Amino acid sequence: MAKAKPRLGKGLAGLISGNTANKTASPAKKTVAPAATKKQAASGKASPAPALKEEVVGNASFLELSVSKVEPNPYQPRREFEESQLSDLAESIRSEGLIQPIVVREVDGRYQLIAGERRWRAFKLLKISKIPARIIKAGDSSSASMALIENLQRENLNPIEEALGYASLLRDFDLKQEQVAERVGKGRATIANSLRLLTLPDEVRGYLSTGLLSTGHAKVLLGLEAKAEQTLIARRIIEEGVSVRGTEALIESMKRSGKGKQSSGRPVSSAEAAAIEDIEKRMVSYLNAKVALNHTPKKGKILIEYTGNDDLQRILEKIGLEEG
Repeated sequence: MAKAKPRLGKGLAGLISGNTANKTASPAKKTVAPAATKKQAASGKASPAPALKEEVVGNASFLELSVSKVEPNPYQPRREFEESQLSDLAESIRSEGLIQPIVVREVDGRYQLIAGERRWRAFKLLKISKIPARIIKAGDSSSASMALIENLQRENLNPIEEALGYASLLRDFDLKQEQVAERVGKGRATIANSLRLLTLPDEVRGYLSTGLLSTGHAKVLLGLEAKAEQTLIARRIIEEGVSVRGTEALIESMKRSGKGKQSSGRPVSSAEAAAIEDIEKRMVSYLNAKVALNHTPKKGKILIEYTGNDDLQRILEKIGLEEG
């Protein structure tokens, strides 16, 4: 029997209703794009909309807002917006209208998005001048929480975006992991494991963001101390299609042979790790090739990848070696 999907705490709707002063339940209302908006969508042209009409439900206002007066949420965890998906959404809005309004808060005479950035971007693509919106009262912390929760509920954040969202709540609002867990309706261990992904090298985080690596692979890679080896194994996983179980076996074998540990037996400090990563990045930039630097106080190795004889010759000339 399939397990019931865990709920994200109160959920976005719960948090929004929690910001209204009037706790009396109001009947749910289905909001669709007004006729004027649908006509604009059909023509694809921006046209002046009628005077703003306001409907008040509880302590939240529903308005048609000028698209140009709406701005993105600075705490939006989502970093990537697929153009093809935005185009599909725009076509859906063009034919069916907007079923669910965006959610915003008023900040310095403008309107900051809390939920619905994809819908807002789709309206901009369609060049529609007004968009249905729900205006609520929310502070920075609540706004950030709601933006994160909305994306988690839609399951369209990649693992790094999700981790950065949690990190923002911790850093920008001085929350503890337990408080973040409570706000988003997840266990503290889940938050802690997600945040660990941010310690991976930039290259590996990039693979996670684009879906080339799974979260399962990433968790296994965290068992390696050396950033260079995390990067090398990540590349091997992608190139050879290694499974999560296969990655576990590979790393366990490395540890048994002593290849996955620092020869001195002491952990690398954050300052050392940062210096090593900086050198690696500079080498990558200079050689225009993939480079992995595995450094210990007593010895180390540099691995440079090339893609054929011509590329090898180019790298040799770059480092001052001529063909013998």
